[in-house]
Amino acid sequence: MEIWQAIVLGLTQGLTEFLPVSSSGHLAFMMRVFGIQQGGLFFSIILHLGTLVAVCVVYYRDIIALFKKPFKTLGFLVIASIPAAIVGFLLEDVIDEHLLGSAHLGIILAVFFTVTASVLFVTEIFAKRRQNELPLCWRTIIPMGVAQAVAVLPGISRSGSTICAGTFAGGKSEEVAKFSFLMSIPVILGSFVVSLAKGLYKGEIQADFAANGSVYGWCIALGFIISAISGLVAIKVMLKVIQKANYKWFSLYLVLLAIVCIILYCCNSF
Repeated sequence: MEIWQAIVLGLTQGLTEFLPVSSSGHLAFMMRVFGIQQGGLFFSIILHLGTLVAVCVVYYRDIIALFKKPFKTLGFLVIASIPAAIVGFLLEDVIDEHLLGSAHLGIILAVFFTVTASVLFVTEIFAKRRQNELPLCWRTIIPMGVAQAVAVLPGISRSGSTICAGTFAGGKSEEVAKFSFLMSIPVILGSFVVSLAKGLYKGEIQADFAANGSVYGWCIALGFIISAISGLVAIKVMLKVIQKANYKWFSLYLVLLAIVCIILYCCNSF
């Protein structure tokens, strides 16, 4: 891995984790284009940790408030995180091997990017026509939790899916957005701990460092910093987008990216 690649990947992760375009899909796309195999696991873990820092900085007051009575939002957060935790635990290896490691990754990403684009487009139409909004409740958090579980698939946006699900369930835009970003904390943190433990146990992380040499440390540091900074920017942008329910440009971008995936796949370049 080169330092410039680490910078691009850090920027990619930070922006796409909170914009509704799928960070996992973008990282898989970029790593396949760059031909990165060795050094991918631990570096990806660190990039996700950077975005965790970003959301904690923006919502530190809300995070502190989670642990104050009556703990209602904390309870909602725990319940909403269960589906993704179960699906991630059961299907992580399957997704890594049969989707992210597939020779047909270009087609897989094209399909899931298109699905995300379609959901965003329909959500914009729905959001601009609805009249009543619900406060955060069981009716809104359960669909958001299920949507987050579906978003373990590469190309399905976590933030996009949860925000769309909360919107369709009738939730208030600002509350849905805040809760969606808070939902990312246990998922990212849990994924970080599990992936780190498994990587160390299997020796994959040690192999990453052995294969990439001293430059790998700089790649990790730069990737982490850039991921955190760009993540902060992405959250601010997304909050403005949600207020206007203006998702169509993200839909168009994802459709174009899906076409690029297909072209690269057909040219045997992906």
